[in-house]
Amino acid sequence: MMRQFEMVERVASYDPDVDEDALNRGYVYAMKMHGSQLRASGDPYFSHPVEVAGILTKYKLDSASIITALLHDTIEDTSATYEDIKHLFGEEVANLVEGVTKLTRLELQSDKTMQAENFRKLVMAMSEDIRVLLVKLADRMHNMRTLHYIKKPEKRQRIALETMEIYAPLAERLGMQEMKTELEDLSFAQLHTDARESILTRLKFLRQQSGNIIPRIIKQLKDILVEVDIRPFVSGREKTPYSIWRKMQRQNIAFEQLSDIIAFRVMVPTVEDCYKALGTIHSKYPMVPGMFTDYMSTPKANGYQSLHTGVIGPEKHRIEIQIRTHDMHEIAENGVAAHWSYKQGERNTDGRQFKWLRELLDILEGAAGPEEFLEHTKLEMFQDQVFCFSPKGDLITLPSGATPVDFAYAVHSGVGNACVGAKINGHMRHLRSVLQNGDQVEILTSKAQTPSAEWERFVVTGKARACIRKFIRTQKRNQYIELGKQILQRAYKQEKYEFSEKSLLNVLKKFEKETSEDLIVSVGEGRISGQDVVMAVFPGIKTNRLRQVVQKLKKTKKRKSKSEESSIHINGLIPGMALHFAGCCHPLPGDRIVGIVTTGKGVTVHTIDCPTLEKFSSEPERWLDISWGDEVENMTHIARIRVELLNEQGALAELSTVIAKNVANITNLNIVSRSINFYELLVDIEVQDVRHLSNTVAALRACPLVNSVERTRS
Repeated sequence: MMRQFEMVERVASYDPDVDEDALNRGYVYAMKMHGSQLRASGDPYFSHPVEVAGILTKYKLDSASIITALLHDTIEDTSATYEDIKHLFGEEVANLVEGVTKLTRLELQSDKTMQAENFRKLVMAMSEDIRVLLVKLADRMHNMRTLHYIKKPEKRQRIALETMEIYAPLAERLGMQEMKTELEDLSFAQLHTDARESILTRLKFLRQQSGNIIPRIIKQLKDILVEVDIRPFVSGREKTPYSIWRKMQRQNIAFEQLSDIIAFRVMVPTVEDCYKALGTIHSKYPMVPGMFTDYMSTPKANGYQSLHTGVIGPEKHRIEIQIRTHDMHEIAENGVAAHWSYKQGERNTDGRQFKWLRELLDILEGAAGPEEFLEHTKLEMFQDQVFCFSPKGDLITLPSGATPVDFAYAVHSGVGNACVGAKINGHMRHLRSVLQNGDQVEILTSKAQTPSAEWERFVVTGKARACIRKFIRTQKRNQYIELGKQILQRAYKQEKYEFSEKSLLNVLKKFEKETSEDLIVSVGEGRISGQDVVMAVFPGIKTNRLRQVVQKLKKTKKRKSKSEESSIHINGLIPGMALHFAGCCHPLPGDRIVGIVTTGKGVTVHTIDCPTLEKFSSEPERWLDISWGDEVENMTHIARIRVELLNEQGALAELSTVIAKNVANITNLNIVSRSINFYELLVDIEVQDVRHLSNTVAALRACPLVNSVERTRS
C-alpha cells in the first residue's frame, strides 16, 4: 500500500501546483473514517482508496482528483457527509466525491434497469466533470484486480460483465488503452476462465518453441531503421489473451490458425519519421494485404493516432507493427489524462468538450428510458469505424455498416430528420447503402420530410436510432392527445360539464400521472376510460345510469318460486322427485336435456351439450333420459345472454325496451368488462322457450346500439 509521503511525492513530481497540505489531510481523514473496516480480502478497507489514488497518480491527475480518490467511499461507507467534506476540502472535491458516491449507490443494484440507470447517471455526471469518470474507472480497476476475493460466483460474473460492456469501452473512448486492456483481460478471466487458461498455456508453449524471438525481431527492426537515419524505440509484446480470443471468435478460426499474435511498436521523433519508417519496413518485408490503416491522417474519435501495418517480417514471422511519435504514444496509452489541464495552466474539466460524450448526451435526450439509452449507447461504442467526408471535406467517423441516414444524423439531428436522399461520391444512392472508408457523402434534405419508422431497421448508430424513435414516439403521443381530448370532451358533455385540462389537475395522483397531458394520453390509448375520469373529477355525480339500472333490476321480483320449479312436469322423472335447473347452462324448453341424479338433492336438469356433463361421464348410473312435458308452454324460464353494448347515452335503456317489447323480462344484469367504446354485459332474462329467446335475440341484434348478442352457457 502506498504510504502518505510517497503519494505526495508522486503528485509533486508532475504537478507544480500540488496542494500538499490537502493531500496529507485527505490521506489522514480517509484512514480515520474507514477505521477498522475490512475488505473481502481481509485487508484494511483503507487500502482500497489508497490504491485507487495510486492508479490516478500514474495518469498524473491533479490534486483534487487524488483527494477524491482517497475520499470516494467515505460518504457511502462512513459517517462523513457532503457538508463535512465541503468544509474540510472545498466545494470542488465535495462535488466530485458526491458524484462518485451516487454512482456507487446505484451500482449496488443488480437489476438490469438499475444498471441502465447507473450508466445514465454516469454519463450525466461525467458531462459535468470528466474527473468523475476517471475516478470511477480507477475504482473499478482496483475492484477488478481484487474480484477473486468475492465468494459468490454469480456476483463476480455480474461485475465482470458490467466491466466488459460499460467501463472498458468508456476507457477506450477516453483513449486510455492500457486501462481498457487490463479491464478487458480481468473481465475475461472471470467470464471465460477455461478459454483464457487454454490460450495462456498455448502462448507459453510457443515461447518455449520460439525462444527469444521477440528480442531478435526488435533488433532487426532497429537495424533497418537506423540505416535510414531514424532513431527508433522499438518494443514487442504478445497480444493479450482476450484480444486473441476475440479474434478467434470474430474470424471463427482456431488458435493454430492465428499468425499475428505478436505486435511491435515503433516510436520515432516526428511525423515525417513515421511515414519514412513505414516506407522502409514495407520495402524490406512483404506487406499483408488489408492490414494497413492510417490513423494519423484520420485519428480515432478518442484522439488516437498511429500507423498500423502487417508484414511477413524477420524470420518469416507474420507480425503487426504500430508506428507513432512519442507524444502520440502518450495519448494512445493515457488518453484524456495526457492532455490534462495543469499542463496548459487551465482547469477545464467539462466533459462536454469531448465529441463522443456530446453524442451520448444527444442519445440521452432522445431515449425513452434508461434501458433504451443503454441499448443505443452500446451501438455507439462497440463497433469498428469507417471514415467518411462531407462535400466540404469535414471528417465524419461512423461505425462499420453505417448508412447515409447515420451520416445525416451524425452531422445534425435536424439534417437526419429532413433527409430524403444521398449522393455517395457524386452518385445518387439508396438510403440503405452501406458506407465505405473514404466515401464522400452529400445529404439531400426537404422541409416536408419526416423520419420513417422503416429507417430504424437499417441504421446502426445509437444517435440515429434514438432520434428516429423519439420522433415516432412524439408523433404517436400527439395523436393520442388529440383522441384523448375528444373522448374526454364527449364524456364531460354527457354529464353536462365543459371539459378543461385544468379540471384534471386534482385527480392526477389518483391515476398516478405527473401531468394532465399524460392523463389525456392514457385516455387516448384506451388505458383509462373517459367516464372514469369524469367520475373522479366530479365524485358527487349521481347519474351513473348503468349502476342505477343494475340496482333497480336486482330488486325486480322473481316470478318463479322453488315450489313452482319443483312442480314443472318433466317426462322421465319419478313423480315427486326434487328438480333443479342447472345454473351452468340454463336449459329452456326446446333444448335437448338430460338429468343427473345427486344424492340428497334430487335431479339437476342440464342441456345435452353442457360442458359440466363431462364430470359425470364415468358414472352412467346417474344419468336420466328426460324431456320437456306439455305443461311447460305457459311457464317462464331463465336464459342467459352476453351483450356487447355501445358506450353511449341511453344504450342500456334501449336494451331494456327491446327486451320488454318482446314480452321478456330482465331478472339480473352484470357488467363483465368496460372499455372506451363498449360495455360487455351478462343479462338473465325470463322467456318461455328457445323460440321466444331466439326472437328476443334477433330483435336485439337489430338494435343499432347493440354491437353483438349471443346466448351463453355460463
